[in-house]
Amino acid sequence: MIPLRDDNPHFLTPFVTIGLIVLNLVAWVAVQGFGTEPALTRSICTLGLIPGELLGLLPEGRTPQGAVCGAIDEPLWLTLVSSMFLHGGLGHILGNMWFLWVFGNNVEDSMGHTRFFAFYLLCGVMAAVAQIIASPASPVPMVGASGAIGGVMGAYVVLYPRVPVHMIGFIGIPIFFAVPAIWMLGYWFVVQLLSGVFSVGDSTGGVAFWAHVGGFVAGALLIGVFQDRSLVRRHPYHGWSDRSNAARGWGRI
Repeated sequence: MIPLRDDNPHFLTPFVTIGLIVLNLVAWVAVQGFGTEPALTRSICTLGLIPGELLGLLPEGRTPQGAVCGAIDEPLWLTLVSSMFLHGGLGHILGNMWFLWVFGNNVEDSMGHTRFFAFYLLCGVMAAVAQIIASPASPVPMVGASGAIGGVMGAYVVLYPRVPVHMIGFIGIPIFFAVPAIWMLGYWFVVQLLSGVFSVGDSTGGVAFWAHVGGFVAGALLIGVFQDRSLVRRHPYHGWSDRSNAARGWGRI
């Protein structure tokens, strides 16, 4: 299922959301060479987050099983931030940027531009920490904005649980429908959580499910600190109170 849009108006121009999308695309082009080699592998190895390398848990003198990179001489702590602006493929970056666009503007609208930028980075770092805790000795580099965007989605579902989100799904043919945000984002979170549980012990790489879970939980918790209540109150669909227009928005689809 892919979200197409929501029925949630925004009042501020989402400069930071747009800027983050631009930064990710610039990194994809200028640093990762549109995903071509050797730029892609070099960028992932030098700027991606490798938990075992960061914590000094990789064996010296040999390449551990599952590793795709050798020893890195860059300041490793910087990869906590740099990794969230890199991606592993075209579909990876396009999917992440689309989710950021659909949900980011309203979350930015709830706290203002400066707070949103700090919130986004903090969620990304906390998502990375969650993945490190889940697999501290992993030699596989982690890249992607998914953890930070998971934080945006966690904040969104706390702020606007009843807002209709229009979706497209495929059951042989494309189908269009709309559901409240709590259903769509709750389903996404449960899938990430279960996938993370079943991936425990797998050191061969793949999707960083625990980063998604950690980012989502971080966003859901941090929104209480970062939100500007005067901005949130402008939204007709915030919170759980009964708003008939919001309910009809998804019910008639």
